[in-house]
Amino acid sequence: MNPYAVRPALARHLDGARRVMLDTFYREFGYGYLPEWHWDVLDLEGTYLRPARHTLIVALHGEEVVGTTAVRAGGPKSPPHPEWLARLYPDGTTAQLFRVYVDPAHRRHGLAHEMVRQACHFVSEHDDYQAVYLHTDTRVPGAEAFWRSLAEPVFDARDGDPDHFQTLHFELPLPARTGELRFTGNHP
Repeated sequence: MNPYAVRPALARHLDGARRVMLDTFYREFGYGYLPEWHWDVLDLEGTYLRPARHTLIVALHGEEVVGTTAVRAGGPKSPPHPEWLARLYPDGTTAQLFRVYVDPAHRRHGLAHEMVRQACHFVSEHDDYQAVYLHTDTRVPGAEAFWRSLAEPVFDARDGDPDHFQTLHFELPLPARTGELRFTGNHP
């Protein structure tokens, strides 16, 4: 029997989800909580559970939250990202994936893949979304390979300086109502 379950978060999962996110910021990324980037973590309910077009998916091991994936309406912001990229993935019609994290002790069980699949299914239930976008820092071990297995790169912002973020931007296939995955064709 599979000890894991992946599902939309309930209020009782929010403390565990916050723990996974904060552990990732401090232990994986090494820079900790930064309010200008991580403001959503303080109000997970208001950010992801209340708005109809947002969601938080969690991976559970029993009742323990061991993974998170979030969907928020809105594209990349400029700055820090290029203006042309913000225009390509505009607020209102772009679903952006955030906080795709799995506790290191629970990796290699397909949890991130299943959370992303469920997040994309959620997006497909909203006719006003035209694209699924995300960006990742390629310095995180395994991040680039994981996203390349699921998504199409649209902009490589890496500059080679190990002290800077090494950001790679992706578009995921937008699930059609038929269940098929399709790219929107927005990217250059």
